Amino acid sequence: MSPSRAPLVAGAAVAVAAAVTLTVVVWPEDSGSGAGNGASASSRTSASPSPTRSYPLSTTPRTIPAVREHTAARGPGWKPDKDSTVVAADPELADEAKLLAKELRIGYRGEKSPRSGDVELALAASGKGGPESYTLRTAGDRVTISGPGQAGVFYGTRTLKQSLNADGSMPEGTVRDTPDRPQRGLNIDIARKHYSAEWIEDRLHEMADLKLNQLGLHFSDDQAFRIESDTHPEVVSEDHLSKAEVRRIVKLAQSLHITVVGEIDSPGHLGAVLRAHPDLQLTDTQGVARKGAVDISKAESAKIVDDLLGEYAALFPGDWFHVGADEYQALTVSDPAASFPQLAAAAREKYGDDASIQDLAEGWLNDRAAVIRKAEKTPKAWNDGFFSGGTVTGNKGIEVEYWTGKEIGARPPQDYLAEGRKVINLNDEYLYYVLGEPNDFTYPTGERIYEQWTPFVLRGTEPVAERWSKQILGGRFAVWGDFPNAQTQAQVAAGIRMPLNAVSQKLWDPGKPELSWAEFKTLADEVDSSD
Repeated sequence: MSPSRAPLVAGAAVAVAAAVTLTVVVWPEDSGSGAGNGASASSRTSASPSPTRSYPLSTTPRTIPAVREHTAARGPGWKPDKDSTVVAADPELADEAKLLAKELRIGYRGEKSPRSGDVELALAASGKGGPESYTLRTAGDRVTISGPGQAGVFYGTRTLKQSLNADGSMPEGTVRDTPDRPQRGLNIDIARKHYSAEWIEDRLHEMADLKLNQLGLHFSDDQAFRIESDTHPEVVSEDHLSKAEVRRIVKLAQSLHITVVGEIDSPGHLGAVLRAHPDLQLTDTQGVARKGAVDISKAESAKIVDDLLGEYAALFPGDWFHVGADEYQALTVSDPAASFPQLAAAAREKYGDDASIQDLAEGWLNDRAAVIRKAEKTPKAWNDGFFSGGTVTGNKGIEVEYWTGKEIGARPPQDYLAEGRKVINLNDEYLYYVLGEPNDFTYPTGERIYEQWTPFVLRGTEPVAERWSKQILGGRFAVWGDFPNAQTQAQVAAGIRMPLNAVSQKLWDPGKPELSWAEFKTLADEVDSSD
């Protein structure tokens, strides 16, 4: 984690008779099957004949991320006029339709039949592709966006919106699009640096237009605890988000098909909690306290963390919750058992005579993950919280968030993959934006991500083998607040803008992009409607 160590309309596919194929395309059976396929799918355009030759063949719409397939056609394309409206073929798409109508400054007519000049949103009755895939057809002065799930239809509206921003129209033809990875997002350390709810909401809008779907909020650390608490109000810092603000953030995220993932890191990084509960602080035989570390031999330590996990698992309704598990200071000394005999004794009592403090820490991870599973969520944890060679093994159902190979206990990503674990990429070489640039970190550039990184590059600069593809679920770009005053909120937003664009592109399609970095950067300005 943080480097804080001083360390369709139904059936909408277009049947193209006697098509002139420019590029052979094999459309994936599902949204995750396109990983590592080499050439950029954004260049896959095929031409189809038309009864009229009055228009040139259309070009691929220009968007970020680039669409993965476009079938060109002859025609004027589509742009909104004064009579254009958005209609929803299914009531479940009403919110997406209303948002699009507002963004395009046209009317919304509800569940009506489309007319010339309209945009219709529809759920596909059948067809290939995952829930985030979509088909966008432009023909006959009308646009139809369809997909098997609401998220995919929403992403189709982002494609339409971006194409209008960039070029003033949506090209004639058919887009078929799907993401390469199911988890695509941004991680924000709101513990060490307080961000306003409005700033976070602005990032959600930015993420949605880039088809990113996961926002991680690291809200507890040594420096502060940043969300209102009912179970333990004594741990909350002066500057914090109220629960009402968090619910507002979550509601906006849900409307944009983004899942907000909360994180309470333990058994390290609990300094803010320990200031209110100093009796739970881990100390060595000399009485020296270990920064941020809770004494996991004490039952009360588990109780307070589980109280908080239960409280915030209910506040964040998504499918995941993050339990941290990195950088436990008891394991960074040369002889943990000699320095912390109380932990060594607790390990033997709980797991047998051969058990060590490492096993006690791994058992702590499993116990906290069990609290999250009881809340019907999937637990996540940082990779250096998983150890090998001990009596206790980390539960296989915990998703590994791989950030580093430099920490105590950290292993090459192949080790986790070989154990059958599911991994998310937060490679600190490319994806860590650390305020103040401590410990040899430098602010990552979108150019480097765009040209060098893929979901397979989990550690350093070398990719793992493509045979592990199905276990690599995606990635997130991470902002950490080690020196919180090094940048203002506005500077952080500006600094992460192009890296987020690049991450969006490479998680949607990991192949070599068609555009140069200069062209991509220009396009990012053209599609952006935030100003």
